[in-house]
Amino acid sequence: MDVKLPNLGEGADSGTVINVFVKVGDRVEKDQPLLELENEKAIATIPATAAGLVSQVYVKAGDRISAGARIVTLGDGAPAPAPVTPPAATPVLAPGTNAAPAPVVVAAPATAPAPAGVAALDELLLPPGQREAAAAPSLRKLAADLGLDLSRIRGTGAGGRVLLTDVRNLVQRLLQIAATPPPAPVVVAAPAAAAAPKPPAERIDFAKWGPVTRQPLTQLRKVIARRMTENWNAIPHVTQFDNADVSGLNELRLRHAAAFEQKGARLTLTPFLLKAVALTLGKHPIFNASLDEVSEEIVFKDYCHLGIAVDTEAGLIVPVLRDADKKSLLEIALELEVLAKKARDRKVGADDLKGGTFTISNQGGIGGAHFTPIVNKPEVAILGLGRSAPQAVVREGRVEARPLLPLALSYDHRLIDGGSAARFMVDLVRAVENFPDAAVA
Repeated sequence: MDVKLPNLGEGADSGTVINVFVKVGDRVEKDQPLLELENEKAIATIPATAAGLVSQVYVKAGDRISAGARIVTLGDGAPAPAPVTPPAATPVLAPGTNAAPAPVVVAAPATAPAPAGVAALDELLLPPGQREAAAAPSLRKLAADLGLDLSRIRGTGAGGRVLLTDVRNLVQRLLQIAATPPPAPVVVAAPAAAAAPKPPAERIDFAKWGPVTRQPLTQLRKVIARRMTENWNAIPHVTQFDNADVSGLNELRLRHAAAFEQKGARLTLTPFLLKAVALTLGKHPIFNASLDEVSEEIVFKDYCHLGIAVDTEAGLIVPVLRDADKKSLLEIALELEVLAKKARDRKVGADDLKGGTFTISNQGGIGGAHFTPIVNKPEVAILGLGRSAPQAVVREGRVEARPLLPLALSYDHRLIDGGSAARFMVDLVRAVENFPDAAVA
């Protein structure tokens, strides 16, 4: 059996082979690592899907392969049988004929039916090497004159003996195939509303105006560029902005930070925000849904898997924190550190990148305020977080300095209207500003 490269995850359809762990002749067990692959989002180990003896290896370090590509062939140690060539694609020239005519058996067009009373070509021919042909001497001479290999002709006589009628039927079928005109090309009119093709990119010589340095795009950056373009073009984006007062969260964090550190977790604002988002998604399930464009249905999900955008040296990677609505704040904090480290080390597996229902892009650790994140299809919304900063606000008639967190909610306007987005944001701000102390356990 052939072991093929599986689907690598959403938005990643290929990878580069880093290491190959097996060679021809090795015996492998099911789930034993075959190779190490760097795809556009992670470095993953590809296991064997079955046990067997490696009879052929199709890849080597440095190869670029895509999902579905063959990696190795596994067998039971017995020599593989010789492949049988389809009759319609094999010439029927007599072996050893030096001045034989050009091959006359060609692949029949799919639309060329056999004429009345004449069998199809695959019914008239045998695979090569099946047997020695049994035929009368006169028929052998006729076949030699025509350049036909009698061992390829299916005989209808006693014991498979080739008869004159068998040769005649084959020749008639070959002539019928030769006389069949090729099918006319099908011309499909372009839709009236079809967009004009994208003009080719113009190559600009920037060195004309000064020194330049060129750096090739990484595979990850190429995928990010492609995915962002697809998402932007496919989804009508709208972004809702607001601010949340995080003074209460800062107090909770300072009060519980030491206890979390004793349990091996670093308590930042991010776990609080993830928990608040998960609770708000439970009240507004449309933001946790997807649009099935094939069936034209809205798919509501009874699970909450948050994609966490992680900024790495190679580019943006989005591992998924699963069941965020069911996890405690401590569990979220612990898992968040693990996912972030795996992403930065490019050690996230393909499964770590799949199944997200809503994405959060947090730029607070870097700086900046509001921005407009792009929805990660097939999700329908994404939340952008900026850095909280003291700002003047009015509280009970007094102007106070409060740490305000910038929030930016981008959503798919095909499914979500502005009113729904405003209500989601109001509930999210309320969840952030009124985070219960009891939920910090």
